[in-house]
Amino acid sequence: MTDHSFDLVVLGGGSGGYAAALRAAELGKSVAIIEKDKVGGTCLHRGCIPTKALLHAAEVAEATKDAASVGIRATFDGIDVAGVRAYREGIVAKKYKGLEGLVKARGITVVAGEGRLEAGPAVRVGDDLYRGADVVLATGSYSRSLPGLEIGGRILTSEQALELDEVPRSVLILGGGVIGVEFASVWRSFGADVTIIEALDHLVPNEDIALSKGLERAFRRRGIGYSLGVRFQSAAQTADAVSVTLENGTTLEADYLLVAVGRGPATAGMGFEEAGVAIERGFVVTDDRLRTGVEHVWAAGDIVAGLQLAHRGFQQGIFVAEEIAGLHPVVVADAQIPRVTYSSPEVASVGLTEAQAVATHGAEAVTAYEYNLAGNGKSEIIGTAGTVKVVRVADGPVVGVHLLGDRVGELITEGQLAVVWEAHPEDIAPFIHAHPTQSEALGEAFLALAGKPLHAL
Repeated sequence: MTDHSFDLVVLGGGSGGYAAALRAAELGKSVAIIEKDKVGGTCLHRGCIPTKALLHAAEVAEATKDAASVGIRATFDGIDVAGVRAYREGIVAKKYKGLEGLVKARGITVVAGEGRLEAGPAVRVGDDLYRGADVVLATGSYSRSLPGLEIGGRILTSEQALELDEVPRSVLILGGGVIGVEFASVWRSFGADVTIIEALDHLVPNEDIALSKGLERAFRRRGIGYSLGVRFQSAAQTADAVSVTLENGTTLEADYLLVAVGRGPATAGMGFEEAGVAIERGFVVTDDRLRTGVEHVWAAGDIVAGLQLAHRGFQQGIFVAEEIAGLHPVVVADAQIPRVTYSSPEVASVGLTEAQAVATHGAEAVTAYEYNLAGNGKSEIIGTAGTVKVVRVADGPVVGVHLLGDRVGELITEGQLAVVWEAHPEDIAPFIHAHPTQSEALGEAFLALAGKPLHAL
């Protein structure tokens, strides 16, 4: 057995892990990352980046089909699956090469292998022990399934869906959250018949009801089917198809079934509990400063209960590195983190939904305003419908911003600033938004809540 000592040992090289490593190295610490696969984790290799590349390919397909509507002669001849794969893999490879170079330039040691937490704190990889003055647990997440639903053959998770070498003629998607609606959007643009099965009453059920209903209308116009409010019961597959039975007795059939019921924390079998780290429902238990309760052992990313977003992982990794260095970083609550679903149309939000605001502050204290993108020039030009919804408390601050429409994910940072800085609509109303931009729609909503609507009634 060989011992290696570092200021910081990071178990897991995904978004939270490599962010902690990069920031710690920047602060002068010696750092090792233990990673069984590739640095970059699910987000870079099997999640955020490759799926958004697919969504862009889908956007190009839709634009080609609709070219005649803007006076452009173009012919849509179908999807070159190998070409789409090459495009997607090229994006991932370029980002991975850049990350590898950055890690190397910061002097970070990358150890390939499966790590296991031990007292010390330390991480064992085979016969080697990597001791850290501090250890960060950032082992990420995995695609969940349901009891009795075995993945394999024509029953896929998002990882297998990315590797399909064909466009399905038809597909069922179990789960109407972020992953489900994004794949539904891609496959529909590529020509597949798509049906989403969601046990709750709405698609993207964690979003404001106005966005959920708007997305449902948009998907209905696009020909994307969905079953809401009825639970999955069972699935069976043959060599050629999958059939799904719901609890109400309805049976649906398609070429493939995508299981998109969320992601679980990857914490089992890594020695966490044996080393004294508390686990609850699979998640590492931490305080608000990401301490695990075991001295000098921290956690970041998807293994910490809350929003499972890459940018939350980045923020938590940076937070831990700065906390260890004594910089006392600011805690960012999950409600202050922007959330984006990159379907067509996109869904973007930050802060409280109207229902959450009412539950917190009372119905009489909450005011919400919705601005229809039909009144926005740039939205008309790019051919998108949707809405901007802003929620405020009494005559006080903005507590939630909710957007639906193509490209609105690019607007949500302004909403984040309003919510986090507890800005009043009256504070924002004087700001000038460039014309013509979709950001003007946010400006219109703030003007309306400030009592001086311009293009709105």
